[in-house]
Amino acid sequence: MKVVFFDTITVSLPKDKIYSRLGYSKGKTQLKDRQKEVVERYIEDALDFINLKGAGRRVPVAEISPESITLSGGNALKSKSLVKLFSKCSEILFMGATAGKKVVEVIEKNSAGKDITSAVIFDAVASEMVDGALDWIMGYFGQQIRRENKYVVERRFSAGYGDFLLDSQKVMCDILEIDKLGVVLSKEFILLPEKSVTAVAGIMEG
Repeated sequence: MKVVFFDTITVSLPKDKIYSRLGYSKGKTQLKDRQKEVVERYIEDALDFINLKGAGRRVPVAEISPESITLSGGNALKSKSLVKLFSKCSEILFMGATAGKKVVEVIEKNSAGKDITSAVIFDAVASEMVDGALDWIMGYFGQQIRRENKYVVERRFSAGYGDFLLDSQKVMCDILEIDKLGVVLSKEFILLPEKSVTAVAGIMEG
């Protein structure tokens, strides 16, 4: 199946997750009014520089061995963890999302300018918004495939997690045509700009 591109993704602001990423525990960490005012302002400011885009693609599973999942077309995902999780899946959903270049540039500028507080908060906001974009993409495909009596497995994996090695990014980026989102893959298999992520989830028969 072809790649589905999303030029604009709108997600709810995940404030609880942002605060958690910043190290604040709900109900345990008490912020002074002035501190909270600063954090809230930077969270809102960060949104002005985030432009969520994404892509998703369903790829049929051709074969599953104890150590890898071979896809229709010949590509393979090598990971015992993936095999265990997706052993009964008929397809793999590939997803990619990015917050764009602007927010990364601002984070780097603020870090260099010693405005560490804003840089850290912007970083947390961008990270959680991109993660929210992946949730959005999973939800989109989940709705699309209900009519086929299929569903998306809730848990997703990103390359670099466990035994799903980072070099798997190459296959994932090729399948997603990730360059069309303005994202490139470095020689070290890192997505650029930062605050870009890819992931896979399984699709099962209902």
